[in-house]
Amino acid sequence: MKKFIKKSVLFLLFQIIFIPALTIILVFYGPFNNIRDMVVTTAMTTMSHQYFATLFLSDEKINEILNRTRPKQIEEEQNLDDIQINVDSNNTDGIELVDVSSSTFNGYLLIVNDPARVKLVTAPKLGSVGATTSKIVEAYDAVGGINAGGFADDALGTGGKPDGIVIEDGVLKTPEARYSSYSIVGLDNDNKMIVSYSMTYDKMKSLNLRSAVSFQPVIIINGKPTIGYGDGGWGIQPRSAIGQRKDGAILMLVIDGRQKGSLGATLKNVQDIFLQYGAYNAFNLDGGASATMVYNGKLVNKPSDILGERYVPTAFIITKPIQKESTSETNE
Repeated sequence: MKKFIKKSVLFLLFQIIFIPALTIILVFYGPFNNIRDMVVTTAMTTMSHQYFATLFLSDEKINEILNRTRPKQIEEEQNLDDIQINVDSNNTDGIELVDVSSSTFNGYLLIVNDPARVKLVTAPKLGSVGATTSKIVEAYDAVGGINAGGFADDALGTGGKPDGIVIEDGVLKTPEARYSSYSIVGLDNDNKMIVSYSMTYDKMKSLNLRSAVSFQPVIIINGKPTIGYGDGGWGIQPRSAIGQRKDGAILMLVIDGRQKGSLGATLKNVQDIFLQYGAYNAFNLDGGASATMVYNGKLVNKPSDILGERYVPTAFIITKPIQKESTSETNE
């Protein structure tokens, strides 16, 4: 009996100590570099789980992995002349919801035929507290929307302070950001999407941006993908992203993650979806627990936060179509 107990204890110790230790050694110090890079990039793009990487690797090694795997900047100006907006008048609603799920994640794509209906808006009490994407969409009486930029307060904060620059209806909502440059996505007065790795407010004004928000990275520019190596260097996470086709249609993407049945997506997954659906320019938005899509009064996806939708400072919404006035002729 004592021998049996001793063997059982040793077996349990093997399972509790040696198997995890062996796994750690193989992941971080073994020959499986792709697995190691995935673990590191996933951990380092979270707010509270970076220790999964920092406990086992030096800052120098982590930075080497991040710099090697993340998208390369394409140094070229956008060719906006290639975007010829062509609104399909036969599609009266002008919006299509597409399921883009794979074997590892659940994903949803909103295709908005008329780019004039998409705008960047802020939470009603911006500066003090954010709001859920659902509440923002409701506040603007919109058809739908997705979350947009990040926020500067911590993971348990209110989402009230935008991180970077925000332009809503041509008005700068973050005056403190006036003199710096940012990685941004926006829409100009011709409803063409602008993406940039680094742009100043003065440059945004010269381009007549009616909407702009900060995050990163650029995923596609002028039809060219920015991720040529690996998975994009941001690991597997819930995702939000936005793009535009050559015909002007806006693509709004959300992918669930950190949950059973949907682990999340890499930036390469996001890029592949956008390329499949014809994106000419595309940009990554704040993901993680913030990733949320709302359409027709319903929450389309399942946010990863156990408390439900996170409070965010900004969202891209889809406004209701402008109703044309009907005219009638009367014979006197």
